[in-house]
Amino acid sequence: MIDARLRLPRSDGFVLDVALQLPAQGITALFGPSGCGKTTVLRALAGLVHAAGHIRIDQQVWQDDSTGRFMPTHLRPVGYVIQEAALFPHLSVAGNLAYGRRRSAGADQRLPLDDVIGLLGIGHLMDRRPATLSGGERQRVAIARALATAPQLLLMDEPLAALDEQRKQEIMPYLERLHSQLALPIVLVTHAMAEVARLADHLVLLREGRVLASGPLTELLARAELPLAQDDEAGVVIDAAVTAHEPEYGLSCIGIDGGQLWVGGTPTAPGTRLRARVLARDVSVTRQRPLQTSILNVLPATVLSMAPSGHTVLMQLAVANGSGLTLLSRITRKSCDSLALKPGDQVFAQVKGVALM
Repeated sequence: MIDARLRLPRSDGFVLDVALQLPAQGITALFGPSGCGKTTVLRALAGLVHAAGHIRIDQQVWQDDSTGRFMPTHLRPVGYVIQEAALFPHLSVAGNLAYGRRRSAGADQRLPLDDVIGLLGIGHLMDRRPATLSGGERQRVAIARALATAPQLLLMDEPLAALDEQRKQEIMPYLERLHSQLALPIVLVTHAMAEVARLADHLVLLREGRVLASGPLTELLARAELPLAQDDEAGVVIDAAVTAHEPEYGLSCIGIDGGQLWVGGTPTAPGTRLRARVLARDVSVTRQRPLQTSILNVLPATVLSMAPSGHTVLMQLAVANGSGLTLLSRITRKSCDSLALKPGDQVFAQVKGVALM
């Protein structure tokens, strides 16, 4: 468990005032608009700024102002990755990693360097200098150097922000490897919901230096009252597993709690677990089960809540299979009025699009 209570006023009137309890495994995403305090939280965890309060990682106290304890940055077992790779230009990739490894002298070598190199796919780059690497390659090396220090906590401050879309897609599978194969807590700062949906397990929403909400990703994305639900990209993330393929139609079937969804064909082997994202704008509703429709995914559901927003209404739907699965649906206010919908109504959710992640 990562437990942090921090307060930091600034001369411009901004005050960071957060209380966080984060899981000691998986990826926690700090998400919010620019200037809300995401990077300040990260820097406080690393000891780069002294925000009043306390920080405890498992049973280790890194800061406790009530006793005067403040562990300096160089003694905190953290790896830190920023937007720019910040590699030493005069050293090869191997030299950069060796520098990181020297920082871990005497520490618990939980992760062999060869494993780090393999996870990030940089074995063929070891003799190259940073100037000869692509942006994605440089960032993978920067992550490897951070891991080479044998950290107990990996901090990543918008590691993909400086990359173009092609390079982001290049590096994303490697971040997923870190997520699935390392028993290491990672705190990720990002302003991109696509990165949150694909990588995060736990989500912290920050607004103006305060924690607006914190909890498991799947739960927070399904909450219609949070600001996330007002975005055009509002939707839910579903844990699923590939169950079957129909190559003649270019389709695959994924199993979700208590049901299934048809998606575009994927080469992923049956049984493989993955994430799927369903956007609110891709879910429509009908009062009667459609008998003839081009929509392949039709799920019985109950209307949990309704939130008008301009000319649209955002509905929270509980899929009626006892699984606890929740969807969001954004429809026009005219459609809502025509169907006379209200909370508690039994409907059928028509899922037009499912994105595999």
